[in-house]
This record gives sequence, structure tokens and C-alpha cells, in this order.
Amino acid sequence: MIRLALRQFRASAWTAAIGLLAVAALVLATRSHLVAAAAAAQRACGDDPDCPALLTFVHGNAPLSTAVGLIVLVTPALIGAFWGAPMVAREVETGTHRLVWTQSISRTRWLTVKLGVVGAATVVLTGLLSLLVTWWAEPLDKAAAAVYGTFDQRDLVPVGYAMFALAIGLTLGLATRRTLPAMALTFGGVLAVRIAVTSRIRPLAATPEKTAFALDPDRTGYGSGGNILLGIPKASLQPPPPDLPNAWVRSADVVDGAGKPLTDAVFRSTCPTVGQGGGGKAAGPVPAEAAQQMHDCVVRLGQTYHQAVAYQPGDRYWTFQWWEFGVYAGITAVLCAYAFHRLRRHGG
Repeated sequence: MIRLALRQFRASAWTAAIGLLAVAALVLATRSHLVAAAAAAQRACGDDPDCPALLTFVHGNAPLSTAVGLIVLVTPALIGAFWGAPMVAREVETGTHRLVWTQSISRTRWLTVKLGVVGAATVVLTGLLSLLVTWWAEPLDKAAAAVYGTFDQRDLVPVGYAMFALAIGLTLGLATRRTLPAMALTFGGVLAVRIAVTSRIRPLAATPEKTAFALDPDRTGYGSGGNILLGIPKASLQPPPPDLPNAWVRSADVVDGAGKPLTDAVFRSTCPTVGQGGGGKAAGPVPAEAAQQMHDCVVRLGQTYHQAVAYQPGDRYWTFQWWEFGVYAGITAVLCAYAFHRLRRHGG
């Protein structure tokens, strides 16, 4: 049975191996340039994290970094659709599963072997892919100081995503008994669960830290043109991003000492001239008079208000990695248990 499973999976395994070798070739061909460019930027900047040379290095390599990261993000969904969904559905569609079950091989053993072979390949493939990309992107990640920005593309969690995608593909294949519908549903299921876990489950791993920043009159601005449908205020005070390298900022609000947010009415009464008469004008240098008005406005507001920030510090990165991997491993176990139960009871 193991030999049969390996033979059936041979073409898929070779395709995955060729794809992994292509990524490895890209990584090896470009990493020396990244290391050299990062070292040059670091020498030019010293200890200044906001140095233009570092920002230029990060932004200049952003297209390649995005492309490589996208490979890691998409691979689990492809595994689920092309390896998981057809694993049983194709056998049921063609009727070949009956031939196997009449050869003194139980349904449980049949699925165990197939899932073991494909599951092992899934872990090896995504593990090596994540390892390659994490190693390649180290200079960029260090310069950007935003480890949570590429959280889904690094280290352990891509393996968890791939395991889950394989399991949901297998389960949907058993439920639908049709390969193409199961593949389509797998893509949708993987996306839906990923969004739910990212927005609802991931934040539960640790209680955010809280800190406060005084309003900076020289760097705080005023924005307009929001979208009411998206919940973005039409106009609001806009402090600079909190200076928290490698942090995952959960919220950054302008509040008073009692924690009450700055309202539009208070802003208008404190700064009646800010934001007036600028609608419809093209972007360009801010007039000196307007800049001074904004500066004075922030000084007045800063006597009562400050920026309250809730964040996850960078040293919790691995806590979140293990937490999310555990969540997906748990979902995978539940899906696999259901698949075995359904196969024993209903024969797919």
C-alpha cells in the first residue's frame, strides 16, 4: 500500500521539488546582493533606525520581497486544493477505491497511508520553503524592524497553514465526492479560516502592552477625506506612527487623561482654523502659515491629550508563532478525525 501511494503521488512530488528548486535558485542568486546592500545601508546609518538609506534599501527590494512572500502565502492553499481535495474525491469519482478495499486493505489503513505520504511531503516542502525564505529575507526584516508585518510568511506558521489546508481539502473531497468542487471550496475555506484566525484568534495569544506618547507638534498632522462606509472619520488628527520597532500595534488613539477620545467638536473648538479652505487643492508643500497653525493646535491639544498605544512587543514573536501553529495543528487534527470517521461510516 505504501508503494502504491508513493507511485500515485510521484508526479505531484516531482512538481513540488522542481518548484522548490526554482525558489532556492532565486534565493541563492539574490541573497548576496541583499546582504551587501544591507551592510552598506547600515554603515551609512549607524544607529539611526529612521535613516533614509535603510528606508531606501527596504523599499527598493520590496517588489522582490513581496513576490517571494506571496509564494509562501499561496503554497498552502495550492497544497490543499491539488493534494488534499483529490486524495479521496478522485478515487471515489473513478471508482478505484472499491478495488483497493477488496484487496484485504481496510479503509482506515488506506487513508492512513495516503495521508501519511502526502502529509509528510507537505511538512517537508513547506518547512524547507519557509526556511529558505526566512533566511533570505533576514537582512530586509532586520532593516524594516517590523517582524509582524511578514508573520505569515516566516518560520513555523506556514507549515501549520499547509497542514490545515491539506486536511480541509481532504475533508471537502470526502464531503463532495467531486474533485473540482472540492478544490474550489478548499481555496475558499482556507481563505475564510485564515482571515478568521488572523483577526479573531491570533490576538488572544497574549494581552497587549500599553504605553503613551506625547503629541509631537512638529510631526502630527491633520487628515481629511475618509470613508464613512469603512468607518474612517472624515477628518482626524494624525500623529506619527509610534516609535516601537518590531511591535505589532493593535491601536493608537488620541485620548485625554480619562481615556476619552478626541472628538471633532473639541478639535474644532480648540483649532478652528485648521483644515479650513484646503479642500480640493492638489497635494504640495504646506504653506508656512498653515504649518504654524497646525503646530500651535497640537501644542494646545497636547496639554490635555496624548497618544495611547496598545501593542504586542517584538519579543513575543515566537509566542505568537507557536500559538498560531498550535491552533492550526488542532484544527488539522479535528478535520482528520472527522475524515476517518466519515470514511469508516459512509465510505467517503
